[in-house]
Amino acid sequence: METILIIDDDDQLRKSFEKLLTEEGYRIKTAASGEAGLNMTEAEMPDLVVLDMRLPGMNGLETFQAVQAIEPKLPVIIITAYGTTETAIEAIKRGAFDYILKPFDIPEMLALISKALEAGRLMRSPIDMDASPHEAFREAIIGRSAPMQEVYKSIGRVSSTDATVLIRGESGTGKELAARAVYQHSLRADKPFLVINCVAIPETLLESELFGYEKGAFTGAAHRRVGKIEQAHGGTVFLDEIGDMPFSLQSKILRLLQEKNIERLGGRETISLDVRIIAATNRDLEAAIGEGRFREDLYYRLKVVTIRLPSLRERPEDIPLLTAYFLFRHATEGNTVNPGIARSAEKLLAEHSWPGNVRELSNVIQKTLIFNRGAPITPDDITHALSEKEQVREEDKHSTDEALRQFVRHELTRNPRKNLFDACMDRLASILISEALSLTGGNRSRAATLLGLSRPTLHSKIEKYKLRMETSVKEERTSESS
Repeated sequence: METILIIDDDDQLRKSFEKLLTEEGYRIKTAASGEAGLNMTEAEMPDLVVLDMRLPGMNGLETFQAVQAIEPKLPVIIITAYGTTETAIEAIKRGAFDYILKPFDIPEMLALISKALEAGRLMRSPIDMDASPHEAFREAIIGRSAPMQEVYKSIGRVSSTDATVLIRGESGTGKELAARAVYQHSLRADKPFLVINCVAIPETLLESELFGYEKGAFTGAAHRRVGKIEQAHGGTVFLDEIGDMPFSLQSKILRLLQEKNIERLGGRETISLDVRIIAATNRDLEAAIGEGRFREDLYYRLKVVTIRLPSLRERPEDIPLLTAYFLFRHATEGNTVNPGIARSAEKLLAEHSWPGNVRELSNVIQKTLIFNRGAPITPDDITHALSEKEQVREEDKHSTDEALRQFVRHELTRNPRKNLFDACMDRLASILISEALSLTGGNRSRAATLLGLSRPTLHSKIEKYKLRMETSVKEERTSESS
């Protein structure tokens, strides 16, 4: 359970925070002053600090600097009134994760907390390289093949420099792990590490997310906002899927790399920044340049050093090591017994082509453990897990698509309304969560893992879709039997 420390002299706000975040599944500690917050930070290191700027005695900025001295990688969210926005921006420049204005929107605050906790985890979770599968309690890059030895050498050579790095490889090969390994072995390891997925953020929002904006830059811009790149001043920014970055933004990234400065959206002030860029893509950038979708000058600026991650097909000798690692890790995380795997099943894994690479292998092992009854994993277990992933008939896909289309057409023509999109997405999300809970016997931890959600996020969605009564009895029985 993740621990959040709230430092604020407002008794009512602390109580409201404690109630809200406890219901979200977090462990909450509170302090009414900066001095008390520092004592609590030293006594039991939290995963996140939420800090008010106006405090009695030691003020918020002084408290933040003292927290940073205790643990530089501890994410801190600043909460501030409109009158102290500039102080909050100063804290951002010194390494705070982000700030939010009072009075804040609860869903926005919860989303920011989730992002900050994830950023803290990425910064503080060491990436083992070439670790023994049974010793790797943490996330690890596993492999002893010749291609992987080249990867380790490249990470070692580039980490101690400030060179821009381009990580290339197919989807599922572990590009983010490699980026984090470079960061954690770099001279900036005690500074921020922020991940920006160029595909996950809508194109209309990506520019303001990256570069921030000034008050009045667009409708709804009620105050100045610092972008992610500015937040990472002194640290490292990982631009994932940069091959899909809109062409219109590529020139701004080029300017950052060439001139070490940016301008916020709607602003004229040139902001000098010291950030290291690590980028990754599974795209053919050379083809994208030829088609006019990617800037050639940016391409050469990014590939100062290129690290290529091999596909799993190129290193089949690593599959047994990876299998042992995922068995150990997923069993540990799922609080289940590691049943081991039969040699015939290992042979089947070695013969598979793995189009989804290491990620696909991880998912297959995880699925076999969820439905395994404690006996060693057999070829039938592997075949069943693989068949669900890749042997779906095309006619089944078409029939599923058609059923969804019929539902959408019915909703569009039956009762058009402003929130129709959200209503349809909520219905699909509700079905997904219900099915995941059903498949895992109501075990929320396993369901969250299956869905790729954090447990607090799953908990909030169960509340939102009123699924609690349908799942609580199953979960209690599962807990009693485990």
